[in-house]
Amino acid sequence: MGARELKDNTTVFAGVGAPMMASGLAQRMHAPGLTMVIEGGIVGPKWKPGSLPISTNEMRAAYRAQMLPGITDAFLLAQRGFLDVGFIGGAQIDRYGNLNTSAIGGSYDRPKVRLPGTGGANDIISLCRAVIILTVHEKRRFSETVDFITSPGWLTGGDSRRASGLLFGGVSRVVTTLGLFGFEPESRRMRLEALHPGVSVDDVKAATGFEVLVADQLTTTKPPSDEEFGILRMLDPARQFL
Repeated sequence: MGARELKDNTTVFAGVGAPMMASGLAQRMHAPGLTMVIEGGIVGPKWKPGSLPISTNEMRAAYRAQMLPGITDAFLLAQRGFLDVGFIGGAQIDRYGNLNTSAIGGSYDRPKVRLPGTGGANDIISLCRAVIILTVHEKRRFSETVDFITSPGWLTGGDSRRASGLLFGGVSRVVTTLGLFGFEPESRRMRLEALHPGVSVDDVKAATGFEVLVADQLTTTKPPSDEEFGILRMLDPARQFL
């Protein structure tokens, strides 16, 4: 579903795992002009089937790349507004799309769970024109509040993001294993806009730790086609990420 959110002739800041698979699928289905930018300093690669990178800093991620700038230059492209879409995920997410990948429970110095931190996620969510969050949908992840804001979504809603100095961009979509979410234009609260086949609104509410807003025109997503499955299996025959 993340691949279908990507448009042709745009740029996407793509990491390994699900974002990498979604970007590669979009290139082969409907967006041949999609340019991927990889955090390690790689612009315009093509994924080699059966040889997918497990890190943004390894050279398999540079297969048929157009440019190999330094890592700081890759983020400089984002700072200059050249990147249309960023893909990220998180351990916790709240109703405004704020993400926690730092620490859960206890204090920051002595948490119950220490997470890997931001990596480049804060830069991506702060500097890309639009951000798509890909995540498993479960109640412990969709939390009333996040224990730490690693990557700022719409902060406390309304114009709080802009007031904090983040003048453009923001989370546009949340793609989960149960459905698709957007955000109310005024309040910036997460809003359910589509369900995957076989999923009900009650299923989503039961798996969400905050009140679920539901769009007036709730739709059902189209299941993945045989062609889409075929491309994904061709890219990842060892099932590292599928």
